[in-house]
Amino acid sequence: MTIKSVNSSEPEPICTSKHHIPAIVFALGGLTANVWHDFSDVLVPLFLTARQFNRDVQLIITNNQPWFIKKYSAIFSRLTRHEIIDFDSDGQIRCYPHVIVGLRSHRDLGIDPSSSPQNYTMVDFRLFVREAYGLPAAEVDIPYKADKDDPDKKPRIMLIDRGKSRRFVNVAHVVQGLDWFGFEVVKADPKIDSNLDEFVRLVDSCDAIMGVHGAGLTNMVFLRSGGVVVHIVPYGIKFMADGFYGAPARDMGLRHVEYSISPEESTLLEKYGWNHTVINDPETIRKGGWEKVAEFYMSKQDIVLNMTRFGPSLLNAIEFIM
Repeated sequence: MTIKSVNSSEPEPICTSKHHIPAIVFALGGLTANVWHDFSDVLVPLFLTARQFNRDVQLIITNNQPWFIKKYSAIFSRLTRHEIIDFDSDGQIRCYPHVIVGLRSHRDLGIDPSSSPQNYTMVDFRLFVREAYGLPAAEVDIPYKADKDDPDKKPRIMLIDRGKSRRFVNVAHVVQGLDWFGFEVVKADPKIDSNLDEFVRLVDSCDAIMGVHGAGLTNMVFLRSGGVVVHIVPYGIKFMADGFYGAPARDMGLRHVEYSISPEESTLLEKYGWNHTVINDPETIRKGGWEKVAEFYMSKQDIVLNMTRFGPSLLNAIEFIM
């Protein structure tokens, strides 16, 4: 994006299209296609920047990703009632009374109310997203409490089943354990091509969402107020876990239960043994930079969840739901 000031001796370009509304110019791309980045890098900043205009703003997008606009069309339609312009293929000279270049952003998957135009919070964002998808309003109880008089009712937990790394190796045992603790389990493996309209309703039907630290937990934005996020933290990454999911969950008015696995619950122990730095000194790996953390703890690790050790965390989640 090049911004050029026209001095008094230069003729101004002739407008081919005049508008009486403000515009926001921003880029797509980067790490979008990962739902955490979709929300943290684009949708939360876009909400912060555009919501104040009450849909009377034009969005002008460079490096446009049509799949992204389609996937989150419900959110875009709640931010603007006007045509979205593909800046790179648009041949017009458009004139606006006010243009914002770039999106306002505070922190990863977060909002600082004191720095937002209308003192927006992450609760405001979550409720905005729920409204965009036609989900029940803020005052509606989580499903278990809403139907508590039903004697057969069980608290419902969505289990995010990752596909490549940080997987539950013993997922059948995990499901069995959740059932033993009294949960109705909904297994989910959200993919980029999932029908989002259907998926958000599935999340809304749950009292809790559970998964290993990863993008799938971002779907907590579709939970009802008071819903529970059960966050399984792989070995070696506890230092960053709360910032990615714990703090955002609490900021959104959700309950957060964090469980850090032991070395015995990590497949890294079998691969490297007790004497390897990866197991006995994660801090040294961390000092090697993000690439080393990503290589070992994010990419090469799967989880063998010990349901006995994990039990107290589940009881904590149940207490929040009850």
